[in-house]
Amino acid sequence: MSLRVGVQLHPQHTGIAELRTAWREADAIGVDSLWTWDHFLPHTGDPAGRHYECWSLLSAMAVETRRATIGPLVSCTAFRNPDLLADMARTVDQLSGGRLVLGLGAGWFEAEHAEYGLPFPGPAGRMDAFAASVTAVKDRLAKLNPGPAGPLPLLIGGAGRRRTLELVAREADWWNWYGWASEDPVAEFRELSGVLDEWCERVGRDPGEVARTVMVNPDQLPLVEGFAEAGAVHVVLSLPAPYDLRRVEELLKVRAALTS
Repeated sequence: MSLRVGVQLHPQHTGIAELRTAWREADAIGVDSLWTWDHFLPHTGDPAGRHYECWSLLSAMAVETRRATIGPLVSCTAFRNPDLLADMARTVDQLSGGRLVLGLGAGWFEAEHAEYGLPFPGPAGRMDAFAASVTAVKDRLAKLNPGPAGPLPLLIGGAGRRRTLELVAREADWWNWYGWASEDPVAEFRELSGVLDEWCERVGRDPGEVARTVMVNPDQLPLVEGFAEAGAVHVVLSLPAPYDLRRVEELLKVRAALTS
């Protein structure tokens, strides 16, 4: 599979006009995917800074872009009833003409749970709830009329060797890892991908059915070739505002060199 590349536009410390311009321009210059995140508060910089809600942005992105897949990287299942989340995802997928990737995660940012009056149990409790939500989302998607317009692949993000990667092996089409704090990101990605292979074998699934994706910061662009050699088929640049799309163009050049 050829390397695909995308960009996650941080929806914090920016304006709506800037976001709309950035996703339209990124789509036009040829990225394979466009993403935002699902938080209610800024989690870097000024905690009282500007911030925008994930699924509202995705609805606008769905109708203002034409070619790239779009999605949340990732949507916290603790924030919304899972049946409602499935219905929202189906609707956004219809708006986009079948280009949505449904990224899901268990949540980690305790401050936003407290601010919005949402429970924040311990790690085991969050994973129990997450696994149940993934099942509920998939069940509801199968019942909706009309269903999704496209394939609507399910992406699960995380690095937990026991529960998260087991859930990926059982339920996900894509797995995403973000090694911003790793001392050797490529080596850790390769190791975790091997653990995922083992889980796939244990649950009776072909490891090749789960696409391996990784998110990188701008200063990690030199590692993209190494991630591709380690098995990543999709690399997403995590880009803060102000959105310097020259960094996206650098990633597109890497894609071109690796796929030529």
